[in-house]
Amino acid sequence: MVSIRDVSAAAGVSVATVSRALTMPDRVAKATRDRVLKVTEELGYHPNLVARSLRSQQSRLIVVLVTNIANPMLSRCIRGIEKLARELGYSVLLGDTQNDNLIEASYIRLLAARQVDGVILLSSRLHGRVTDLILKANPQAAVVNACACLDVTPCSTVGIDDVGSARVMTEHLLSLGHRRIAVLTGPEESPHSRDRMFGYRLQLRAAGVQFDESLVVSGEFTMKSGADAVDRVLAIPTRPTALFCFNDEMAIGAIQRLTALGHSVPGDISVAGFDDIEFAAFTSPALTTIHQPTADMGTTAMNLLHRRLSGEMQVETVTLPTELMIRQTTAPPRAEP
Repeated sequence: MVSIRDVSAAAGVSVATVSRALTMPDRVAKATRDRVLKVTEELGYHPNLVARSLRSQQSRLIVVLVTNIANPMLSRCIRGIEKLARELGYSVLLGDTQNDNLIEASYIRLLAARQVDGVILLSSRLHGRVTDLILKANPQAAVVNACACLDVTPCSTVGIDDVGSARVMTEHLLSLGHRRIAVLTGPEESPHSRDRMFGYRLQLRAAGVQFDESLVVSGEFTMKSGADAVDRVLAIPTRPTALFCFNDEMAIGAIQRLTALGHSVPGDISVAGFDDIEFAAFTSPALTTIHQPTADMGTTAMNLLHRRLSGEMQVETVTLPTELMIRQTTAPPRAEP
């Protein structure tokens, strides 16, 4: 059986360096770490993870909790978490709670029993109740919220400036000449929807445009919700010339429904989204949207969790920049005949 000493000799480093490269890779130079990992793979060395966890009191396993694994926003974020987690010597367990309290409780029990080291939350719907339950079960638990920058939170968070980003999109539509801009919001309890609505209203006020409640249509963050909302948008007495959807899925659903009804996008009505999911650049026409750096959110969240597990107790809030992606679904409003 291959031992750690065999790896040490083959890699030309000390046993302690091999151990650090496998358990605390961020504390070893990249070239050395890569050499140790290459030799480990070539020799087929498999450290005794159970013994290691007993010595370190860490499982080197983290849980990433989501409420809907089908959400296309999550894939790049999870990939970012997974990539850095592996580099830091952690394994990732993905939990899809489906908004089910029993499923959430099963993952919380893992943390309470110290079978996992920490949790990253990828849904604002999880944040309040799940964070409270986790900290009640284990007050020292390492938890990072990677879905929104919330004002009051007992754990570190990473997110974007939803208010500022919504202002940027609203200003883009205003700059094209739109004054009747309808918004398709998300669920009332969503902090993302609330903050994007606030940003929209702020930018209207800054431009001297009166806010019109009739232009606000509520929905869910789904394509079906976007499609279903179109009939309500078109029924507004003075029809809007632009529709700002608070996520890309709703925008894509709205475009499909508008097209099916014979309306041109952006000829008859401009449509804008938010998130820049992978499909956004490949819709026909390509969707104007706000790009969220979801991969960076994942790596930042994992880095915050690792620092917490390494003994740093400070609660941090990290706000990442967004970018306006102007594509083909927004244009100046059609001139009145």
